[in-house]
Amino acid sequence: MNDLFAMLGLQSWKPILSALLLPPVPLLLLMLVGARMMYWRRTVSWLVILTGATGVWLCCTSGLGYWLEHAALKPPAPLAQERVAEIKKLAASTPQKVVVVVLGGGREAMAPEYGASNLKDISLQRLAYGVWLSKQTGAPLMFSGGVGHGDGIGTTEAEAAGRIAERDYGRPLTYSEGESRDTRENAARSIALLKPIGITDIVLVTHGFHMPRATRAFQLEALRAEMPMRVWPAPMGLATPGEHPVMRWLPSSEGFRRVRFVLHELAGLLMGA
Repeated sequence: MNDLFAMLGLQSWKPILSALLLPPVPLLLLMLVGARMMYWRRTVSWLVILTGATGVWLCCTSGLGYWLEHAALKPPAPLAQERVAEIKKLAASTPQKVVVVVLGGGREAMAPEYGASNLKDISLQRLAYGVWLSKQTGAPLMFSGGVGHGDGIGTTEAEAAGRIAERDYGRPLTYSEGESRDTRENAARSIALLKPIGITDIVLVTHGFHMPRATRAFQLEALRAEMPMRVWPAPMGLATPGEHPVMRWLPSSEGFRRVRFVLHELAGLLMGA
């Protein structure tokens, strides 16, 4: 499906289609349909309206978001200390063969408080963990992210990440990929950059909900490039919710955001994006 979008030149429409297909738009439309049915099927109409309202409520809860993430996406477990030690040993024994690759998740074209571009919160979280892994293992650090389909022109995510990594963490990027616009391009352009260097192992850093699609994309692109490569999933953002169980099923902005993230990933997996 992603290849079809590219062939038809419709990739720039992906953010618009996502906004229309993800909550709350379909549920609001369902409620409007129910309201229109009120004139001739009052009982069915109320059922449709209540179904839509219940859907809106649930799609704003962190409880549904976490349940969907683990039940439908099944993200891999975080890297245990034993695995980190294994990667450190591998990086020490085969220099320039292992790299920590951080995937971007969005940027602010201009952050007035800094007077420069900045990364969005999920990108900053991924970068922080990537820097930590790079320091723990001794593996070089790479960031992949350009300007998304729905964004305007300006500084790429990779440029902003490079500045932040050096300024705030004292860990300059070794490799930088700033032309990709989505996960498929993250994988394709990263593999193209790393293949001539002879990288054989990628420690892939992104959020847990994004990891299944990201891992699949990197493995497929490695096969296309005929590049023998092992992907070490290093998911983050998998902490157990700390709020009271009742709060997990009350609407919140965080709950709405997580549900949309998970549904976006499910759609991407189904469409091959």
